[in-house]
Amino acid sequence: MWLVVACVPLLPAILVACARYGVDAASLCRGAVAWALRLLRGRACAKSTHAFVFSRCTHGQADSVLRTFELYADTRPSPCIGPVTGEALDRALRRLGPSRVLELGMHCGYTSVRVLRLLPSAGRLIAVELDPLAAELGEEVILVAGFKHSQVHGQFQVLTSSSAEAIPTLGLFLEVNRGISEGLDMVLMDHNPGQYLPDLLALEREGLLRPSGCSVLLIYSSRRAAADGGEVMDWIRARPDRYSVKSELPFMTEIFYQNKSTRVDE
Repeated sequence: MWLVVACVPLLPAILVACARYGVDAASLCRGAVAWALRLLRGRACAKSTHAFVFSRCTHGQADSVLRTFELYADTRPSPCIGPVTGEALDRALRRLGPSRVLELGMHCGYTSVRVLRLLPSAGRLIAVELDPLAAELGEEVILVAGFKHSQVHGQFQVLTSSSAEAIPTLGLFLEVNRGISEGLDMVLMDHNPGQYLPDLLALEREGLLRPSGCSVLLIYSSRRAAADGGEVMDWIRARPDRYSVKSELPFMTEIFYQNKSTRVDE
């Protein structure tokens, strides 16, 4: 019963994706259930993870926060992506040098801190997290790592909502608060793999992906999660005019979006 309740907020997005884009409903539903299980497990360990990191790290030092996360994850269940995937993320960040990054699914803030420490001084991270507890604890961890929070001049902003609700608001949010019209340089998807394709379609439809080039990193917590998100890769490979696959690792795939034309393909 609790799985049904947890997945109810995802039903509108699932139905819209199935009707509009022909996405397989069974695959999306499996992804939704897997994500709900991950969410509940994440809530179970979020408080203990936060308490451990908060009490043992050196406040104001991002690298210390990351090492403390990893120390915790060595012996306990943890929602953080871990150092192997984290180092792959670091390489992508250093190679691409993004200034405007969107993170869908922040969990306890580990990935957010990894990203923020490699952004330029004027860079900005927008993190979207559905679970209010994870969003609150993750935001505290980011602050402990030494990053500033402000809607106008801060280095990051946390939005507590579903990705489906957040994405249509991001264009106005970025334009009003930062004067950005070029779109996002990088998108990290680390939430519900069944939502990866609908969210990618929504980001493109809203004009949030920088036309001259935007990297999208798809992060998977397990091989099963990668299988649940497989439809997004089929969709990408069928559109070589706009998308290309840059790298595929066991738990992270990097794709690249580029569209210099103003024409919108239906």
